Order: sequence, then C-alpha cells, then structure tokens
Amino acid sequence: MNVPLLDLKAQYAPIKTDIMKAIDEVMSTCHFINGPQVKLLEEAIAKYCGAAAAVGVSSGTDALLCAMMALGIGPGDEVITTPFTFFATAGCIWRLGAKPVFVDIDSDTYNIDAAKVEAAVTPKTKAILPVHLFGQMADMDPIMAVAKKHNLLVVEDGAQSIGSQYKGRRAGSIGTVGCFSFFPSKNLGCMGDGGMIVTQDPVLGEKIGVFRNHGSKPKYYHKFVGGNFRLDTLQAAVLLVKLPHLEKWSDMRRRNAAKYNELFKGFAPVKTPVIRDFNTTIYNQYAIRVPRRNELQAFLKEQGIGTEVYYPVSMHEQECFKSLGLKKGDFPQSEQAEAQSLALPIYSELTDEQIHYVVEKVKQFLS
Repeated sequence: MNVPLLDLKAQYAPIKTDIMKAIDEVMSTCHFINGPQVKLLEEAIAKYCGAAAAVGVSSGTDALLCAMMALGIGPGDEVITTPFTFFATAGCIWRLGAKPVFVDIDSDTYNIDAAKVEAAVTPKTKAILPVHLFGQMADMDPIMAVAKKHNLLVVEDGAQSIGSQYKGRRAGSIGTVGCFSFFPSKNLGCMGDGGMIVTQDPVLGEKIGVFRNHGSKPKYYHKFVGGNFRLDTLQAAVLLVKLPHLEKWSDMRRRNAAKYNELFKGFAPVKTPVIRDFNTTIYNQYAIRVPRRNELQAFLKEQGIGTEVYYPVSMHEQECFKSLGLKKGDFPQSEQAEAQSLALPIYSELTDEQIHYVVEKVKQFLS
C-alpha cells in the first residue's frame, strides 16, 4: 500500500471546478496585484480568526518579517522564542538585526515552555515570539502576563495553526499580531507561497499594509522602508475557494488523529501527541515520539509510507547562529524532540485502511 505524507491531489479533485472558475475570473480582469480578491480574503480571514484587521502577504516568512518591521524590531533588540521550530521563526529575527533568545520547549506539546519565558527577559527584550507548533497553540495566558508586566510585544507564529483555539480564542487573535502561512502543505494552503498577518489594532493593520508595499503611501512617497510582501490576487482567489472547507478539513484531521490514538493505545514504544484540555488543535502534523526514529523512518519508506522529521536540528545548533555562543545540551527538551519526533500522514482524505496500515507497520518495526 502507498500512503503519502500528504496527498494534495485528493484535496484538489472535489474543488477543481470552483478553483478553475476563481482563477478564470482573475485572468479575465488581469488584475494580478492587489485585486479585489485580496481584500475579500483579508476580510474573511480577519472574521475567521476573530481579529480586527488582516493583511495578505507573500508568505508565512514574510508575514513574520513584515510584522516585526512594522513593530520596529531591529538592531539591539532581543526576541524570546523557541529553538524547536521552522527556520523562518529565528531567521526573521536575525535578518532584522535583532537577537533570538531561546527558551526550551514543553516536552509534551513541543511548544515554548511558558513557565520559563520570564527568566529570559532582559532590558533588551522587545518581544516574545511563541510558535503554535503542529497545529496546537502555545500556553498564551502566562506569556501574555509576562508581556504585560514587562511591556513587551507578542508576535504569534501561527504558520501551522490557522483555526486552532486556546480557551476558545483563535490563533493570531491574542498577541500584538498573528502570522500565518498558506504554504501548500498547510491545512489552508494556496498554489504556491502566501501568508497573512492579523491584529486587533486597526491602526497597526494599516501600518503593516504600508510596509507590505515598500512602505509607500501614497504611491511613490515613502515614510518607511518596507518591502515587496504583497499576496498575489491568484493566490487569494484560490484561498477564498478553500476557506469555507477549512473547518471540515481540520475536523477530519482530528478524526484521523483520534483513530491513530485509539490504535496506538497501550503500545508503550509510541508516544502519541499530547493536546492540552484548553486547546483545540488542527493537527497540521501528527508527530509521534519513538525510539530508533531514523531506522523506523527508513523502514516505513520501504513500506510505501511517507513521513517527515520536524525538526532534525534545533535553532541553537544551526551553524548560522553559532555567534550566539550556544551549544548542544543547552536546550535538552528541544534536542530530545529533534531525535525522537516523527510525523505520520494525517491529511483529511486519509482512509481508515491507510491508517491501520501505518499503525501496523510502526508496531511491526518497534516490536
């Protein structure tokens, strides 16, 4: 049996007609930059996330970069974040001349350990950048309490978590800004790169919109130095077709995760994902923790099962950040996760037969 890590064709087939119609509408107007679909998507995402404003941008990475530029984060500033994340989280801090300050993760959720955040605050700290990893939000209340106490900005990296909830509040709606990715593998993915920034501050939202377009307002007049971070109209049109399906797709991922949990129950070598009672996850990934992870991954590949390691190298171990003076052993929970975590197929179109096959092969190897 073949079980890919992700099957975008299976998602595309039922909505192909609607997507092609949306693309044709953009093609007929040739309004490829800042077309009306961009504004419609921004309004829809703001409403969906429970935010006051949303700004479409060119990628999840550019969402982080543009948001932090608009917030004035730069040289001499420190930003507290997690070492266990996709590179863009720390990379965007670094690109602005600021310093990423890492705090180890919670061993169960893979998210930043909120109890350790305040100890990392210094007079140079300007922001906290929690990542809602694998579709589950970080523990935001204590993070926001530290931010309020020390007058810090909070940038939510929700690249993997659009639609996830923390105590009934959507990802992106709690911090100063929330940043999302529409990379094709996400629960809400476009046909290329795309992203979104949301905020509860309409004035800040307008400022971010100016930074998205080279800091220009009106045209050719620049109060700020921004960048070309615009979301293509074609991508916005595709996302407008997909957005109404997002809740159903996330529900199906949760259903698939429940099936995995049931089948792995009582099997000691596999630690299934831990979801906090106050969280609703969207399972952008279903990451188990296992011994002999690399060998298991190779075995599953031979059996036709796609998997992925998120992430094999923590940020503090990356060569480009060696000037921070950090070393292996500094963040043991992150390092344990990098050695043991393995993401299994979890996409919404996955069948029971495929799930049973994956579990059977994992158990076969680890037994």
